[in-house]
Amino acid sequence: MNATAQTGLRFEFGENWKRFLDGVSEPQILSAERALQALVGDLRDKRFLDIGSGSGIHSLAAIRLGASRVHSFDFDPQSVACTAELKRRYQPAAEQWTVEPGSILDPKYLEKLGLFDVVYSWGVLHHTGNLWRALEMAGHTVRPGGLLAVAIYNDQGFWSRYWKAVKRAANRLPRPLRPLYAALVISPVESRELAKALLKLSPRQYIERWTKSYSHRGMNRWRDIVDWVGGYPFEVAKPEEIFAYYRKAGFVLEKLTTCGSSKACNEFVFRRSS
Repeated sequence: MNATAQTGLRFEFGENWKRFLDGVSEPQILSAERALQALVGDLRDKRFLDIGSGSGIHSLAAIRLGASRVHSFDFDPQSVACTAELKRRYQPAAEQWTVEPGSILDPKYLEKLGLFDVVYSWGVLHHTGNLWRALEMAGHTVRPGGLLAVAIYNDQGFWSRYWKAVKRAANRLPRPLRPLYAALVISPVESRELAKALLKLSPRQYIERWTKSYSHRGMNRWRDIVDWVGGYPFEVAKPEEIFAYYRKAGFVLEKLTTCGSSKACNEFVFRRSS
């Protein structure tokens, strides 16, 4: 399988990240730093690979946390441009940080990169159109003893199939209609969250989801919604499937955070056996 596997109906994540960069702030970057450090530990003098770098916020976090080399790549040209712009703004002199286009499904591209101490791919591999091949290739980039951190959408059965249909429909709409579609699709979810907050007499908690709280990727609430509703291709896996797959590939599970029955991602940190 090569890079051409990522053609076809596809959400342009880079367009979303470009809008996010218009308002990126130091608190969001610090949030990304804290989340990354909590996930993979000390990055000082480590080689860090960011597969599907998106906005580049976690590549930037890795640089600020002392990584000796950071390599960021993305299949989406606008995402590559966003990562490059973030580097220009905050770390223009960082010669140890490389940003370029690339595909996780392209073995020739990955071979030239070499191996890394920490490989990070957060909410990316399930959007390639070939999840299991992408998981395999990501594992090949980890040095013996190194860490692999991935987040993969949870398999909810019927609801996963429902969201796949929603996402496919979103990408077939004319571009100007997509934000309205995202708002309409997510309105029942947001209505329930608001109702819960009101019943608990804590409306401020709901408001802060939109004004103060940021996701672990540094993305604000609206950008997160657009990303979720539009994110296609879309594949899912049960946590035990991911665990079993990487165990057979010679990895040991170090951290696991499951999302229960929700539509969110299950989060894994594996260590490659020496």
